[in-house]
Amino acid sequence: MWMRSTMAYRASFAMTTFANFAVTGLDFVAILLMFSRIDVLGGWPLPEVAFLYGLSCVAFGLADLAIGSMERLGQRVRDGTLDTLLVRPAPVLAQVAADRFALRRLGRITQGSLVLGYALATVDIDWTPLKVLLMPVTVVSGAAIFSAVFVAGAAFQFVAQDASEVQNAFTYGGTTMLQYPPTVFGKELVRGVTFLLPLAFVNWLPAAYVLDRPLPLDLPRWVAFASPLVAVGCCALAGLAWRAGLRTYRSTGS
Repeated sequence: MWMRSTMAYRASFAMTTFANFAVTGLDFVAILLMFSRIDVLGGWPLPEVAFLYGLSCVAFGLADLAIGSMERLGQRVRDGTLDTLLVRPAPVLAQVAADRFALRRLGRITQGSLVLGYALATVDIDWTPLKVLLMPVTVVSGAAIFSAVFVAGAAFQFVAQDASEVQNAFTYGGTTMLQYPPTVFGKELVRGVTFLLPLAFVNWLPAAYVLDRPLPLDLPRWVAFASPLVAVGCCALAGLAWRAGLRTYRSTGS
């Protein structure tokens, strides 16, 4: 329904999609401006940072397109409109994710794909079958990890009711952090996003393997292939959190 509604005004859709493309592209423009004054950032040259950026942006863009509407759950909890979704013969999670589905978010995916294409064309990678296989697996696993963070953040809003910015700190903030090499961050932060909130499996660890760089925290190289398992674990935990949050919902009391 939302897709049909969006495509009813094709000029508006084209303009909003381009605006999304341009606004998200400002993040990479900031990186380009930074590299106009330096040659490497934390030991990583521009093409390799672009590789990190592209992987993070495409993975997050897919998750944002699929279930980015989860951040509005707190508003539904506060005004009681979540009750409408509970009486429909469809999973509540699917309904919340589809609410106001925004095709304009394709702009972020397109922009990230272009940067990733530039990186792949300029970085000197010694391709092997494992590295070729790791590329699509990394993108899909990264999207699943970000989706799990979206769902877990939405589950928290059942309790906090107004915590969309807390959720955004880990989703939008997480993808912004992953656009930069891990060497520019303190080891405590790198440990946190590796072992606690495993965002490092979105791109830092797989990218280090593809680029023949040492993995952060001196982890063994096989860890770069653990992204699918981490994604499955994150989705399972997010599903449990969602079910627990939904059971605590008591409507507005009106």
